[in-house]
Amino acid sequence: MKKIIILLGVLVVLIGIISRFDNTENNSVKFSSWGSQSETKIIKEIINDFENETNIKVDFIHIPQNYFQKIHLLFASNLEPDVIFLNNHFIKMYIKANLLEDLTPYFKDNEKSYYKEALKCFEDDGKLYAIPRDISNLVIFINKDLFKKEGINPKIHLSSIYEIKELAQKLTTKKSYGINTEEDSLFWLNFLASNGGGAISDDEKSIIINNPKSIEALNLYADFSNKYHISPTKAQIGSMTTAQMFINNKLAMYIGGRWMVPKFRETANFDWDIIEFPSSGENKIYIDSSGWALAKNSKNKENAIKFIKYISSEKSIEKLTQSGLIIPADRHCAEKYIYKEQKEKPHNSKIFLTSIKNSKPTPVNKNYESINDILKEKSQSIINGTVNAQTAFDDNTVKKLESLL
Repeated sequence: MKKIIILLGVLVVLIGIISRFDNTENNSVKFSSWGSQSETKIIKEIINDFENETNIKVDFIHIPQNYFQKIHLLFASNLEPDVIFLNNHFIKMYIKANLLEDLTPYFKDNEKSYYKEALKCFEDDGKLYAIPRDISNLVIFINKDLFKKEGINPKIHLSSIYEIKELAQKLTTKKSYGINTEEDSLFWLNFLASNGGGAISDDEKSIIINNPKSIEALNLYADFSNKYHISPTKAQIGSMTTAQMFINNKLAMYIGGRWMVPKFRETANFDWDIIEFPSSGENKIYIDSSGWALAKNSKNKENAIKFIKYISSEKSIEKLTQSGLIIPADRHCAEKYIYKEQKEKPHNSKIFLTSIKNSKPTPVNKNYESINDILKEKSQSIINGTVNAQTAFDDNTVKKLESLL
């Protein structure tokens, strides 16, 4: 019943979107994206500037929830936008279905200015299918006041997930926990990668969620709350989020990404900074990216390319970077603005850039959505302490995952 209600909701929204498609001008560019209120405000400013400079109208379709469900249905109905904001987790399904334009010829001259890790997120068979906007990695936000209270130097370097555990134990008190854990695979997959494991091999040809390094790391991650009590359980979090717990001095460390910076700048009333998530040349953690793709069946490719070039320009990226929301995938923009902003918190913003060299794109394939659904289902029971990782990812589950490679 719940799935039916969600599907009906999606269809209602799609009817509204489709009606907009029918009423747009022939020379307009249809552009879809997700994003918070603050992010969409900046996007609308960029669109307004583009329209004023080019006289090309942009029909901005903001889809804040169930984004990919709705994009899937629009593609299935041959009503996809001209320009689609995508992330690397889902782009492979569109590439393999031959739904996206190869953008290599249009952006070959600018390719060297981007971090190669961001470009790899959108490459397939030597072709580039999206222009990366940002590069996203996980760091550890720290409450420096709580560190100092426990006599711990906040200028600390962690070299393994076991050192995360040991540090969180020292920081856990009657009033606050050491660190957060999350059920979303975005967070715990990096624990596996840092330990030499993962879910899918880097060449995307095999499932490695059941290898000893992966099992070890996933069990340790679950033990943070169930055995060591250094991370709050679902019941202990209650109606709050772990980010809110960090803001309220209930967490000494918070694992998250650049997207949390504006919120912490606005609400955290204590001294805070970031430290690097443990990674190395041998055990690199995952990095992700979001970017702009062009629908292969777009009837307005010339104007759509102009819009992608405009929204990916340094002038536009600067606006998003200054908000604190993103780390630009364009190396020049990133180094120019991130190093300059160290006067603001986090003062160690450079870690967002220096850690890129010890990162690699999350391995995905055209069925990653289905693979991730299984990972989510199984990991919930592990993190909640119902089963261990060996039991959750037994032979039958691994065979099911392998069938999706």
